[in-house]
Amino acid sequence: MTASAPAPARATSLAFGDRGPLSRAVLAHLTGAHDGTDHTSLAETAVAASADIVRDDDIQLTLFVLYASAYGSLPELDPELEWDPALLATRRTLERAFEDALRRTVPVPTAPEATVDAVGRALFELAAADSGPSLSRYIAKKATEDQAREMLMQRSAYTLREADPHSWAIPRLEGRAKAALVEIQSDEYGGGRPQRVHAELFARAMRAAGLDATYGAYIDDLPAITLASFTMMSLFGLNRRLVGAIVGHLAAYEMTSSIPCRLYADGLRRLGFDPDVSAYFDEHVEADAVHEQIAARDLAGSLAEDHPELLPDILFGAAACLTVDGWAGAHVLESWSAGESSLRARAAS
Repeated sequence: MTASAPAPARATSLAFGDRGPLSRAVLAHLTGAHDGTDHTSLAETAVAASADIVRDDDIQLTLFVLYASAYGSLPELDPELEWDPALLATRRTLERAFEDALRRTVPVPTAPEATVDAVGRALFELAAADSGPSLSRYIAKKATEDQAREMLMQRSAYTLREADPHSWAIPRLEGRAKAALVEIQSDEYGGGRPQRVHAELFARAMRAAGLDATYGAYIDDLPAITLASFTMMSLFGLNRRLVGAIVGHLAAYEMTSSIPCRLYADGLRRLGFDPDVSAYFDEHVEADAVHEQIAARDLAGSLAEDHPELLPDILFGAAACLTVDGWAGAHVLESWSAGESSLRARAAS
């Protein structure tokens, strides 16, 4: 009988701290310092007391950490606790409240006929109607070097794990939709070339910009609204009943990426950054122009045609992507317009 390989050693300390009693208790549980605190009750209390769950630091950091346990993105979190019933109960409490908040606040368009053509047109119309502030245009024309680095830091919670939230949908789809998603994700993961994996291209961009590409290094700096953009993807991707929402999210994400990435690359070149920094964005200019057609029609359109009952959630996911990312972008631009950093002020040690 062959002995099993030893489990990889876990790091002992996280690069970021808690943001309140709920995240403190959950972090303690996941890192082996659990003192028996009932974090599910704390979650219920936090939800009841929160004025805005989407922008609540304690709630959003807690969701981020609970999802990180599923992704395996933070080696400090005990892998034996991924399916811990108490942690899952806490996650479910927060997920219900987060989803309810999104469904109350995200404007969803009227559903078209559930055909490939009609859904594709509706998604392109939704993306074209998005009139949110343009962070990419600001980077292209006005941003300073420090602001460009802030932009990279703001993106790091998702982009160092790029494509992973949407990949949860692969085993939940079939036929045309599954084939379309795998085609997109194959490109995201480098088409078999490790050096072309998009998350690795972004890590290379961060290092070339003088930043730390270790996952989680800048979590303390990211405001709740930035975390919410990523936790929303994880909410949609990790819950099978929301497969329509994660498909809609990916469609909107791909349909609004190509032109902004060109502007980001132009701005980074204007500021004189190393070519490795702009290379990540250059990669997406052509790739996402192709992906948007696949995502809107072959993925979202075919899923709606094959499963019309999922069409409302496809539209909800697309609208949520545009809305929440718009809120996050507005926060950054409003901060810069006021002469302030868009990053969260770290608590004094």
